[in-house]
Amino acid sequence: MQKIKLTIASRIYPLNVPVEQEEGLRTASKKIELMIKHYEESYAVKDKQDVLAMCALQLATQSEQENLSEAKINEEVNKRLEKINQSVQDIISS
Repeated sequence: MQKIKLTIASRIYPLNVPVEQEEGLRTASKKIELMIKHYEESYAVKDKQDVLAMCALQLATQSEQENLSEAKINEEVNKRLEKINQSVQDIISS
């Protein structure tokens, strides 16, 4: 475990994390900071809590969209595999 400090919305968060997660956490922290800056510049939002809620909503939405896309792809792959399997079974049965 490694001790790191991340700053999000002008607050410092000390964390104990596995070494292999540090880079991902720092990248995520920077992404959140950029989102906060974008929302503060684009909208008349003064309260950090509102900005953080908007960031959380955007990140959760992105995650859900990726999950839905992945599910659609998996469904399509399964359909194709079933067709291939049926074709192979038809050939074997002939």
